[in-house]
Amino acid sequence: VQLQAFGGGLVQAGGSLRLSCAVSGRTSSSFVMGWFRQAPGKEREFVAAISGSGGGKYYADSVKGRFSISRDDAKNTVYLQMASLKVEDTAVYYCAANYGRQITGSSARYDNWGQGTQVTVSS
Repeated sequence: VQLQAFGGGLVQAGGSLRLSCAVSGRTSSSFVMGWFRQAPGKEREFVAAISGSGGGKYYADSVKGRFSISRDDAKNTVYLQMASLKVEDTAVYYCAANYGRQITGSSARYDNWGQGTQVTVSS
């Protein structure tokens, strides 16, 4: 399975961005997908996850109500819609695949990672 994240960029605080994660090599609906981020000098942290069916979603408290994760299995793509962006959302964002069936925010449970895409929020 290969994952490719894209859609990052520079945006002003309060703005929006949509990240995409293209999945190839396997049907994405068969596993949990997650988004994580890592800011300079900080540990990688969980952002959001979605179940294989798309019916289960889980968010970090820091993004709840502002970010929304979704998936389009016809396109084998997972999205992270980010709104009301804050300077502290600045980070490299990674998508990841968890071949288990349980949604989790633990990075150790994710089996495959894509390259990151940079999101920079300016004040």
